[in-house]
Amino acid sequence: MSSDAQAEEAGPSPRPLGGRHALITGGNRGIGAAIAEELAGLGANLTLAARDQAALRQQRDRLAATGAVAVHGQAVDLGDAASIEAAVAAAREALGPIEILVNNAGIAPSAPLAKADLPTWERAFGVNVTAPFLLCQAVLDDMQGAGFGRIVNVASTAGVRGYPFVSAYVASKHALVGLTRSLALELAKGPITVNAVCPGYTETEMAANAIANIAQSGKTEAEARAILTRGNPQGRLVQPDEVARAVGWLCLPGSAAVTGQAIAVAGGEVM
Repeated sequence: MSSDAQAEEAGPSPRPLGGRHALITGGNRGIGAAIAEELAGLGANLTLAARDQAALRQQRDRLAATGAVAVHGQAVDLGDAASIEAAVAAAREALGPIEILVNNAGIAPSAPLAKADLPTWERAFGVNVTAPFLLCQAVLDDMQGAGFGRIVNVASTAGVRGYPFVSAYVASKHALVGLTRSLALELAKGPITVNAVCPGYTETEMAANAIANIAQSGKTEAEARAILTRGNPQGRLVQPDEVARAVGWLCLPGSAAVTGQAIAVAGGEVM
């Protein structure tokens, strides 16, 4: 039996992203850490880019210890274009051309519109929209050259609906979804797909902070959690690995027909 026939009989490869280089922003904690684990399990070599160096080293060392994939930790300030350019160059130097980009890092400032200030608004757009824009630009040549590319922007249900008191976050995530759709159309004839994943409230540090803020009004933690999850028909917080599996699926070679989508991972909150 030929090697091709044996491979076909054995079924799909357990490492369909083997040898691919994935750059993940905010890959050191929460949803980003879960995405890193998912893509490593699919065989991708990883660059984890973040500002928190201690958490970054810890996540890098933990994933690298398995010996299954190469892992590079890269410091980056997503509010600084020069830092982004340098980070991409360093990632490419460490692990080669970047074929998968996951724009996961984001910030969610909270304030009534009347009390929101311009620097906070600009910072939200800088991290949540401008940084993904610059990173997309920076990796396109790599993906075109490889004949394979997957860009996944981690937006939010706030990218497809409104929430009060987080106008900068909602507006910037809507912009990120718009960027996703526009770029997907530009690249549709080639080997690169561009999609957004839109998690609802997820069991992360961001959700924990929201629960703590609600609890300050005199609510118990259980009451605060219930308020946070009442928009989810399943009545629960989404788990980071649930978001990560959606991202992993979008990165697979077999997902080539899926592009320009904003996929809610939110227990039915958005339909």
